[in-house]
Parts: sequence; structure tokens; C-alpha cells
Amino acid sequence: MGSADSKLNFRKAVIQLTTKTQPVEATDEAFWDQFWADTATSVQDVFILVPAAEIRAVREESPSNLATLCYKAVEKLVQGAESGCHSEKEKQIVLNCSRLLTRVLPYIFEDPDWRGFFWSTVPGAGRAGGEGDDENARPLAESLLLAIADLLFCPDFTVQSHRRSTVDSAEDVHSLDSCEYIWEAGVGFAHSPQPNYIHDVNRMELLKLLLTCFSEAMYLPPAPDGGGTNPWVQFFCSTENRHALPLFTSLLNTVCAYDPVGYGIPYNHLLFSDYREPLVEEAAQVLIVTLDHDRATSTSPTVDGTTTGTAMDDMDPPGPENLFVNYLSRIHREEDFQFILKGIARLLSNPLLQTYLPNSTKKIQFHQELLVLFWKLCDFNKKFLFFVLKSSDVLDILVPILYFLNDARADHSRVGLMHIGVFILLLLSGERNFGVRLNKPYSVRVPMDIPVFTGTHADLLIVVFHKIITSGHQRLQPLFDCLLTIVVNGNSNLVYAIIRKRSIFHQLASLPADPPALHKALQRRRRAPEPLSRTGSQEGASMEGSHPAAPAEPGTLKTSLVATPGIDKLTEKSQVSEDGTLRSLEPTSQQSSADGSLATEEPDQTWREQRRLSSTSASGQWNPTSEWVLSWKSKLPLQTIMRLLQVLVPQVEKICIDKGLTDESEILRFLQHGTLVGLLPVPHPILIRKYQANSGTAMWFRTYMWGVIYLSLFCKVSQHSLPTPSAGMWTHLSGTTRM
Repeated sequence: MGSADSKLNFRKAVIQLTTKTQPVEATDEAFWDQFWADTATSVQDVFILVPAAEIRAVREESPSNLATLCYKAVEKLVQGAESGCHSEKEKQIVLNCSRLLTRVLPYIFEDPDWRGFFWSTVPGAGRAGGEGDDENARPLAESLLLAIADLLFCPDFTVQSHRRSTVDSAEDVHSLDSCEYIWEAGVGFAHSPQPNYIHDVNRMELLKLLLTCFSEAMYLPPAPDGGGTNPWVQFFCSTENRHALPLFTSLLNTVCAYDPVGYGIPYNHLLFSDYREPLVEEAAQVLIVTLDHDRATSTSPTVDGTTTGTAMDDMDPPGPENLFVNYLSRIHREEDFQFILKGIARLLSNPLLQTYLPNSTKKIQFHQELLVLFWKLCDFNKKFLFFVLKSSDVLDILVPILYFLNDARADHSRVGLMHIGVFILLLLSGERNFGVRLNKPYSVRVPMDIPVFTGTHADLLIVVFHKIITSGHQRLQPLFDCLLTIVVNGNSNLVYAIIRKRSIFHQLASLPADPPALHKALQRRRRAPEPLSRTGSQEGASMEGSHPAAPAEPGTLKTSLVATPGIDKLTEKSQVSEDGTLRSLEPTSQQSSADGSLATEEPDQTWREQRRLSSTSASGQWNPTSEWVLSWKSKLPLQTIMRLLQVLVPQVEKICIDKGLTDESEILRFLQHGTLVGLLPVPHPILIRKYQANSGTAMWFRTYMWGVIYLSLFCKVSQHSLPTPSAGMWTHLSGTTRM
């Protein structure tokens, strides 16, 4: 009865707030305490008991009451952070205020006239929430963000105090070093605290409120140039937040240390609820939002407008304007890199796990956040990118990405997942070591609907790309150039894979170039039967589940993701020099095709005419001549073959004469153990396309990231009862799905 009475009292308070036509004074504590002091409601209860229509009604008819409600809720959070939440009642007040603000804030952001409310200074509101002079008053948004940061490291509320059971005074709260209370061992922290269910739940409530604060970006029209900073993120990641470093470390370690399988007990996820996974998912979302930083604006261009460097080069620190990006770019210890890489690879590979007992292993659902986080790590920390590529551990990332790409290629609702996977492979392929690692034999089979083959990871990459191009949907055509560029970037190391898969490249070469004809050809190929063999026991394994996506709001299914920038905007052309480094090239000096495809130089008009004449020889009107033979023979790339023959033929003849050989096995043995070092002509320099940061991809990642968060967090809690994002932003939010 206590819980029912608490919900009833809370509902009565909401009705009183919506029906009062006169402003309620902020000093009427008895009225305002009804919303947080005498209730014990969950976040789901708050979303149900505070309908969207009533929030909008208060906003339009009694704006002063809504403003006072927000101010009083922030004031209670600030007071809780100052006091340290000694009693259970104080903790409950903090949780209730967090849930109420999580519900109300989106409707503040929805109205353009209200967006500046939280950045205004409330008279008489100091740092302690009502205490202090007006000169020390902060904007309401700053007070809220600092209170959340303090509460995330409040002993006995969100962290376990290893000094005293409680904090005795407000001075002790501010004197504590929050770096001693990092949530999980890992980067920069060796102590692993004991898991605590209550602390994790409280962290989730505060992180949910923090994400809601950051979500103002969803309700703003996109900037014309794709830029624009989020003031909430900008302040939270600035030097004003004294908990920036321990919070960044806590979020990163919490994500990378999570093991959904645990001890591997079958069906343990059905017997026991995993309270850790929701925390890890929210930690990953907060982390990628705080790392939203357009690096294209901070890159130092060269004279020709491009940037140079390899994975060995250090990237200049992005500056103190975003401490989270700064901390990420400064990670340099190999043990930290190993911890991060192993953690992300473990979570990405989780959906690929196969056991003899069906559905006995827990499957995570936040793989899209992990892919964005991995992109941020590689893009902002080039030392981490080099570490990933210097060993075969990169294949632990490659195989899950290829699995996701192959699984989502025919699903229109997962076009965003296709883009992020291709972007990551494009970034990795810009380094030479990527092609080298692909030569490792592919032996671990994963459940993918591709033909069974024996080969290397390069073969797997080519087979999956072929499936995407020939059996993917029409919206993937802008990615075809990127797929071919990835193969071309590693052509010096994938030559044997290309030879083995020559039939695939023959099919791709026969496809027409113009989009309409290409679409028709792909449709005909998809209708043709194709014998396939499963490489695993699980059929149709899908990250998003086997059920269709839930219907979105009316009109939203006609939208599409922001247009993918062209390959010339995504990449810059570089050449590998003799010392193994990369240097940028002028666009006109390239020897490869402009679109990054495998096409060769088109023959000139004379050559085409000679080919036409040769086709008429059957009618007897034309006979070949020596001049004609020389005309096309001189164009064949026979230099390497002729050099081989000049060197090897005399040696083979001498062996046959000296030993009187009549069996070719001895000759083959001689050729296998011989060397041609120094005899063959020097090959032309390797030309590759390196990813180039630009505002277009930054805008794409921003909208894709918020699309994932909106569908996974907000709609999961509110059952689609949150306000729809702005028209300009919502246009970019389709192409993401969470089931």
C-alpha cells in the first residue's frame, strides 16, 4: 500500500501543478516537496504519471510554475551534492529530482522560447543552490551539470568509500580526491572496487539525466556548415568540471572491463538479471557524446590543403576546450591500449559466439555504440591506431565488423550500421599494416551466409564486399566506392586473394557504371538463384533481433540519413616512400583512378580501332601483319615476365644439361628455392587513400550517434512518448534501429 499511496500522492501533486492558474511561490516548500520528498517512484512511474500533454500545458499556460519546478529540482540536486547525501531520505530526493528532470527537460528543449532558460541566472541562486550572493550565481545549466558530476562520485551513494563509512561535512566532500573513486580498474587505475548493485543503479539514473541534458542537440536545427558546439557538452568537458578526468576514466574502464559471459554458465542471463549491462550501455553513450568533437577544424593543413602523417605520428592535442578528447588523445601506455582493444573486441565478438546449447550465451545489444567508440579512439589517438594494426588483434575487430555488414546488407533500417562499419574499414585500410594482417589464414568460422572457402582474412573481406555490392539494397550504392577503395588500398598485400577470387572481380567488372543500369543489373542478379552454404549452425543471426522494427511516428519512415560525402571528400591520396612513411600527393599526380576503383587506364582511340579491325578478320577482309602485332605487343606489360625469362631460362637449361634432368620436379624445386632479389624492376610506389577528417563525416557521426541514443535509451524508457526531434535533425535519424 505504501508504494501505491506514494504514486497517488505524486499524481495529485502533478494535477495540482497543471490546474493552478496562479504562480506558486518558490518558498512554498510544502507544495514542492510533494514531487520529491514524500514519494518513492521509479523512472518508469514518472514517465507514466507525468503525461506529455500536461507538461506542454504547464509550459504554455503556467510557465512560471514550470520554471520554478525546474529551479527547485536543480536546487535539491545541488544541496544533495553539497551535503554528500548522508541519509536515505536525501538519496531518495536526489533520485526523484533526477527522474523528474529527465522527464521534463526534453519539453524544455522542444520549445525555442524555452531553450535559453537553463542558461539564465536565477537571482539569489549561488553555488549551493540559493545560498550566496548574486555575483556568485551560476546559470542553472552549469549548476545542474556540476551537481551531477559531484553526485557521480558521492561516497556511499555512487561510489564505495574506502576511508570512512560516511562523509562528515561539506568540506570533506570537496576535499576528497575523486581519482581514488574511479568505478572500475583499467586505464590509469589498478584498484577494482567491489560491485554494488545500489551504486550502479544510482549511476544509471544520473547518467540518464546527463544524456538528457546533452540531448538538446536533437531539438536544434543542424548548423548550415555541419559544425556547432553543444554548450552542455562544452561546459561539462571543460576545466570547470573538477571530476572530468576520473569520470572519463570511469566511463572508459566500465565499458572495456565488462564481460557479458562471465564465468560462462549456460543460461545465466535467464536466471539472474544483469544490472551491469544497462550501466555499460549508458556509459558508452555518454562517452561517445562527450567525445563529439569536429577534428577537421583543428587539423593543420599543408600548402596543398591536405594533411600528412602516418599512424606513428603524434597528433597535436586538440586543446583544453574538450578535456575528454584531450585525455583520450594522450593515452600512450601499451597495457592501456591492450586493455581497451581486448575489451572492445570481446564485446563486438559477443554476438558471434556459438555454443552447443542454443541461446545459452548472453547477447549484448549496444554494438553500434561500440563501433562509434572504436572510431573515436582510432581517429583521436593515432598511437592507438598503430597499436591496433601492429598485431593480428585487429582481426578481432575486422571479423565482427564484416559479420555486421553482411548481416545488415539487405535491411533498409540498418543502413547507418553499414556506413559506420565501412568508415572504420576505410580508416584502417589507409595504413599499410592493415593489408599485411589480412594475410593471416581465416580459420575461426562465424555464422554468415557466404560460400564456404579456404583462405585468408583478405578472402573473407572480398567475399563479404562482393555480397554487399551484388545483394545489398539500393541505398548502399554510395558506399561502393569506399568498398573498392578499401581493396585498392591493400592491393600490394591482397594480390593472391584477388587471384583466388578473380571470378568475383570479373562479376564486379561486368557491372555497368551508371546508377540506373547498375540497379537493374543488381536486381536481376538478386533474382537469380545462388547456392550458398552456411559457415555456422545459426541461421539468420541478427544483432537487432528477428522481429521487425517497431513503427516510428507518422512520416518518419520516408526520411534518410544525411548524405554520405563522396570518396574524394572522405580521403586524401598518399604515397609510400622508400622509408616506409606516407606523403600526400597532388590530385593530378595520381596513377590510380579518381574514384578508387580497380579500373585500369582506358586504351587510346587507335588501340580501340585496331581491336575493332581485328574482329573482322573472320570475314577474310583483313589479315594480321607484323606491324599490327608490334602495335599491341608493345602495350602489354611484359617487362617483368621478360626479365624473369632472361634470368631463369639459362639457369634451367644449364641444370638440365649438367644433371641430365628429364623430370620437372627437380626444376620446380630449384625455382621454389631460388631468389630474384635485385633482378626484377623496382615496382611503382604504392598509392593509397587515407581518411581525411571533414565536416561532412563529423555531421554524419553526430546525427547517427543521436539516432542510436534516441531509439535505444529514450524510446526504451518512455515508449515513444518523448517529443520528436527537430525536422532537420529527424531527417537524419532514420537508418538506425534498436530491437
